[in-house]
Amino acid sequence: MRDFSRRGVIGLVGGAAAWPLGARAQQPERVRRVGVLMPFVEADQEAQARLQAFRQGLADFGWVKGRNLRNDERWAGPDVVDQRSSARDLVATVPDVIVVNGTAATLALRDATRTIPIVFAAVSDPVVAGIVANLARPEGNVTGFMLFENSLAGKWLSLLKDVAPRLARVALLFNVDTAAAFAPFYVRAAQEAGERLGLKIVAVGVRDATAIEPAIAAMADSGDGGLLVLPDAFNVVNRSTTIALAAKHRVPAIYFTGAFAKDGGLISYGADAKIQYRDCATYVDRILRGAKPSELPVQFPTKFELVINLKVAKALGLDVPMSVLGRADEVIE
Repeated sequence: MRDFSRRGVIGLVGGAAAWPLGARAQQPERVRRVGVLMPFVEADQEAQARLQAFRQGLADFGWVKGRNLRNDERWAGPDVVDQRSSARDLVATVPDVIVVNGTAATLALRDATRTIPIVFAAVSDPVVAGIVANLARPEGNVTGFMLFENSLAGKWLSLLKDVAPRLARVALLFNVDTAAAFAPFYVRAAQEAGERLGLKIVAVGVRDATAIEPAIAAMADSGDGGLLVLPDAFNVVNRSTTIALAAKHRVPAIYFTGAFAKDGGLISYGADAKIQYRDCATYVDRILRGAKPSELPVQFPTKFELVINLKVAKALGLDVPMSVLGRADEVIE
């Protein structure tokens, strides 16, 4: 007969209890799903750099693709119809959280789900755009990092006037569909600043890339025109076209992010979106660990970078004053 002594029973029970614990320890980590909606084309190097900054940020928090993380990415491009379709498609995968770039794409996602947490980057004034009700307590399922507010229009115009003092007119370039939620506020702020600076502001809303050249050419007719390219996914996607046309027509232009000046634009002033993407990883990490978007305040960048392309300035016959060069974070020669 088998010995069912007390010691034997305890040993059997202890071994049985220990086995599931050991088995659980060997089980793979739960895989969390993070969706990403990009309003750019996948070949865009600036967009890829932003996404890579986000991936690295997640990895720094221990979220590793293939181990405990699955990424579902959608490259919708700047067309708002495609963004809405991609938003619905991404929501259907039921991710734990979604990261999105830009105002129009964020609105598309917000309309597609009121339950899945959404973290945005590079948005222009989310309260004005109707994305959140309050910056300190967003209240809904959306929070993130705003990159611009409409008062920056005055700063952009002032910098452009400093670099090109003969300016009398400035066209504000934006896409009427992708910038519909915020362009009117930039235009109003620019018009107010224009009165102080002695500039006539012309709002130029376009729907496709073919309309960019006529808008820029109109500023070249009298030799006193300039261009302010508003923050807009459409303008990011078409930046090489805009930069080339500004050079062709010899129109001084200011842009909202350093990628433009580094790619051949005259001057740029704005925050680095790649830093915001790394910041998005902090919010995604907190949400994956149980935080609610309504508990995470919308944040504004604390550092803006001024980038001046002196090579372009010389080609346009502009002498950038030392007062502006001295404030530059980067000078391209």
